[in-house]
Amino acid sequence: MDILILTGKFGMGHYSAALSLAARLRREIPEAKVEVEDFFSYALPAGSQAAYKCFELLVSRGSGIYNAFYRMTENGRGDALPVYALPLVERMEDLLDARRPQAVIATHPVCAQLVNRCKEEGWYGGAFATCVTDVTAHSEWLTSRCDAYLVGAPQIRDGFLRKGVRPDRVFVTGVPVSSKFRPARRAQGAERHLLVMGGGLGLLPRQREFYHRLDELPGVKTVVITGGNQRLYHQLAGQYRNITILGYTDRVWEYMAWGHLMLSKPGGVTLFEAIASRLPMLAWEPFLEQERRNAQFLVQAGVGRIAPRDPGACLEAVKSLLFDRRTLAEMGRAMEDLQGELAAHDLGAVVGRLESAGVRCG
Repeated sequence: MDILILTGKFGMGHYSAALSLAARLRREIPEAKVEVEDFFSYALPAGSQAAYKCFELLVSRGSGIYNAFYRMTENGRGDALPVYALPLVERMEDLLDARRPQAVIATHPVCAQLVNRCKEEGWYGGAFATCVTDVTAHSEWLTSRCDAYLVGAPQIRDGFLRKGVRPDRVFVTGVPVSSKFRPARRAQGAERHLLVMGGGLGLLPRQREFYHRLDELPGVKTVVITGGNQRLYHQLAGQYRNITILGYTDRVWEYMAWGHLMLSKPGGVTLFEAIASRLPMLAWEPFLEQERRNAQFLVQAGVGRIAPRDPGACLEAVKSLLFDRRTLAEMGRAMEDLQGELAAHDLGAVVGRLESAGVRCG
């Protein structure tokens, strides 16, 4: 079975989910050929980096515009290919014609809409699945020709059903994360470990005072991962006694295994990496609409809390929760229960759905 996973690097969540999904499919279907393609780099070889940079500026400086559009389109009819993506239809046709996959899985909503258009126009006749990478049932993910939706939680499945998706097409699989994220035996001494992250873009506080006060928390060792935010890394690296500053790292799983608590931007992939690691999460008060939904989910599921936006209040919330071992243990147990529920839904059912769509596996 030839499977093509289409994604994009708007942030790193969609791309990370694609890589993790590919690894999981290779384990569960050893005979399958699974490839991951950053479609936007393929379609815009000279312009994808500029597109990604524009997105970064939009979410960091123009979140009000982004959120207004997100809310306005949340309950649309589906099959909503954005106007700016119309010129990419031909490039998607070229890619599918060149690769001729038996099944396509999209981990980015624009990729899903483009594949759907190709199916409507007869350019692609294979199976088509969509992996939703946030805890949301936003209509941007809805397409009329999708054979299977992979969603993060039962609430999202219910949201898709309310929007008219057939029950046999929605599978609660969790958001895909690497198998390296797993429960760990953490140090139980007096010293407490805090992991601070801001997603792939490194959207972290810029105020030096925040880090000075964080450095002064008694009995706390902190690792701050700045991701792609090189400017912040160079400003902070080597400045603090109790804080280790890291830039981009592909070993986040090690730091999640080390930490007792994570303070982070609540991206969908980050949330499910924390759940797999049994690492309770304190989410920055989110400013992007889909991350507000992710944060609501982590509170409702009992696996984390939301930190105030004010730096002083945020640090108080960190100190209060980091030393509350009983509450952290309860959050860990809630994560274990949730992970157990998701583990019951392997990809076998999804493959069965793709087979029924006309794809022969093996």
